[in-house]
Amino acid sequence: MSKSYNIAVIPGDGTGPEVVAEGLKVVHAVSEKEGFKINLTSFDFGGERYLKTREVLPDSAVDDLSKFDAIYLGAIGHPDVKPGILEKGILLRLRFELDQYINLRPVKLYPGIECPLKDKGPEHIDFVVVRENTEGLYAGAGGFLKKGTPDEVAVQESINTRKGVERCIRYAFEYCRKRNREKKLTLCGKTNVLTYAFDLWERTFNEIAKEYTDIKADYAHVDAITMWFVKNPEWFDVIVTDNMFGDIITDLGAMIQGGMGIAAGGNLNPEGVSMFEPIGGSAPKYTGRNMINPLAAISAAGLMLDYLGEENAGRKIEDAVMNVTAHHLKSLAAGQMGMTTTGVGDLVTKFALE
Repeated sequence: MSKSYNIAVIPGDGTGPEVVAEGLKVVHAVSEKEGFKINLTSFDFGGERYLKTREVLPDSAVDDLSKFDAIYLGAIGHPDVKPGILEKGILLRLRFELDQYINLRPVKLYPGIECPLKDKGPEHIDFVVVRENTEGLYAGAGGFLKKGTPDEVAVQESINTRKGVERCIRYAFEYCRKRNREKKLTLCGKTNVLTYAFDLWERTFNEIAKEYTDIKADYAHVDAITMWFVKNPEWFDVIVTDNMFGDIITDLGAMIQGGMGIAAGGNLNPEGVSMFEPIGGSAPKYTGRNMINPLAAISAAGLMLDYLGEENAGRKIEDAVMNVTAHHLKSLAAGQMGMTTTGVGDLVTKFALE
């Protein structure tokens, strides 16, 4: 009997529904070829719902989504909704309440995509960032004193627990072993200044490293990491870091792999439900024009299938995307690809079935 997966789909705002449609087109085709079934349930969470109901997420949303095998997200962000409302109310709430404690961001330069770094090609840029996703500065601990006065004080605290740090680091070691490339894991921190939080990170990292003698464990300050991403990205295999530093360095990673139009990631709860998404925004000015690049969303769908255990299907999608970037796409930019959004989806689907 073939396997069956129940996927919650949140198309979201702007061009989110358009890129999700192309991702699902590829998923359906590959699932039929590989002999497993995808059952979809769509949720209308996003800006339009909020403007109609003033409700960001219903009380039942987290419980409902927790019952699925995975969540596939398009994009969140609406021009008529104040920034922060949807991002905190949907993205951060789901990450925290579903305990998606790992943010997984592959940084890989595909053939045919122009890299902004001089003399760097696909052979130089192929690493993964494992970011802690539910603690740190994003925990929301802090507040104001005398807000709006000349004596105002604002405090934002970085919360790091031994449990949270250890499970993130342990996941990174396991992922590095499974990836089986350079078998090198780098802790990204700031031990010379953030002497409490990163003392905990470094001690935990060094303790766990003793259990993984097959993996080379090393450390670099976050400022050095940003320099080396630009100068020597080939030095990296897997990087593990906290929530804030991870947020920053993964966006730099996205740019050296060609931009947000190709970057995809996952918010993972290895013991629960995980959520996969393209990294770029909702791009509302391109809504309905059939000109937005869907490759990041398609790649996110491939990551989702790989994570669910359908590794061959995930590999077929990535290979198909690389075929398109290498031989058929003029640019990643909207309106400059040389084909439409649906045309890109059709081409990836074709190559994924070969």
